[in-house]
Amino acid sequence: MNNGETIIADQRSDVTILFSDLVAFTKLSSHLSAGDLVRLMNRLFSEFDRLALSFGIEKIKTIGDSYMVAGGLPEPRADHAHAVADMALAMIATVERINRELPIALQMRVGIHSGDVVAGVIGTHKFVYDIWGDAVNIASRMESHSLPNRIQVSAVTHQHLRDSFRLEPHGSVDLKGRGPMDTYFLLGRTTN
Repeated sequence: MNNGETIIADQRSDVTILFSDLVAFTKLSSHLSAGDLVRLMNRLFSEFDRLALSFGIEKIKTIGDSYMVAGGLPEPRADHAHAVADMALAMIATVERINRELPIALQMRVGIHSGDVVAGVIGTHKFVYDIWGDAVNIASRMESHSLPNRIQVSAVTHQHLRDSFRLEPHGSVDLKGRGPMDTYFLLGRTTN
């Protein structure tokens, strides 16, 4: 955009998207002052930001108490699903560690899906790098249909992870606009 481009957009194949959302965040927020709440969110999301950098994952955005990242963007990488899975496991561990200091424990749902997206920069006042497409919608629904402190992945992502991670079938989930989809819970890395 600094060079005068007005449209920055790319079609990206085979990326992995993660959505996370804090469970019962409203309840916790009623027990904290505004300052304490902002300090907590800043601490949590700053730790997530550090994780994203360490795993080489692109932070897409935060919306309220939701956090979104993608692996394989802006540059393609063969291990995009592995990097996102490692990040998801580290995010859950971070929440569990921070819980030791809170009056009410945080819980987080995580959803992951792999697929094709459109990525681009939008806006005129505050530029925002964002992604769109069916894969984004499915990742979001993986999160919303997950359980507290669990990482739910789609069958597509399962195919990427199955040789290096422990996963357990979670059954079929009926996703709005898609119908039934097989899902799995990500448990951890395999020990070889």
